[in-house]
Amino acid sequence: MLQILINGLILGSAYALIALGLTMVFSIMRVVNFAHGQMYMLGGFVMYYLYGQFGFPFWLALLLAGATLGVIGMAFNRFLFQPVLASSKREESSMLMAVGTALLLENVALSLFGEKQRGVPTLIDGVLILNDGDAYLPYSNLAVAVISIGFIVALLLFVQYTKPGRALRAVAQDKEAALLQGVNVKFITTLGFAIGAALAGIAGGLLVTLYGVNAGVGTNISTKAFIMIMIGGAGVTSGAIVGGFVLGMAEAIGYDLLPSSMTYLLIFVAMIVFLIFKPNGLFGKPWG
Repeated sequence: MLQILINGLILGSAYALIALGLTMVFSIMRVVNFAHGQMYMLGGFVMYYLYGQFGFPFWLALLLAGATLGVIGMAFNRFLFQPVLASSKREESSMLMAVGTALLLENVALSLFGEKQRGVPTLIDGVLILNDGDAYLPYSNLAVAVISIGFIVALLLFVQYTKPGRALRAVAQDKEAALLQGVNVKFITTLGFAIGAALAGIAGGLLVTLYGVNAGVGTNISTKAFIMIMIGGAGVTSGAIVGGFVLGMAEAIGYDLLPSSMTYLLIFVAMIVFLIFKPNGLFGKPWG
């Protein structure tokens, strides 16, 4: 049981980081970013080349993975999503644009990197033995969890206590009121999209040290990210964090007690039943 709890918490911390990026984009722009998983995948490839192939220091490579995806997210928002949102009154237009960007990124990755699975050296060697051998915790997994939680705390402090962070919250709560208060809404939405994409890139850069990366992993990650924000409530910070830990714990329990093919079947069934009774998730309210 202790091993399941540890595995769930490790997975949940990284999943919460992924879900936070997706829920930030949704709360700021009301855009369901179907390309979030593909941005995670690109972050993994940036880490693979910088850290695994070119020998960059881990922290520099990780920050560059986040920065690269932040720039990509900024460009996508400025040149693709903002024009579509400005000219179209139909919400489906932004969703179709998001699907299009997901397919674009996945096919670009397939063309550049092929289908081969890539991996990098683990961050730290060694295993921590707990409770006289009842549970094992690799130091590399512990490092990923600690770093993920560090980024989550940093984001929460940024949103809560900085001027751009307060502007992000204001735009998420009421875009027109924020505009009347002098907030540069176009800049803030671009900043929010960039931060969301950067979080996906950082999560990809972290988890490539445990699971590797390939060009097709994006769809799987996007599916998990949507499950997390549906559990917690789309656009809600605390909901994304809770959703990440709930999914991480569900995976850990399922993989330990069930055949691997059954785990996600049961998770999907449980999610459908859950949404029947809680269609807005656990914390279904606007960002902030």
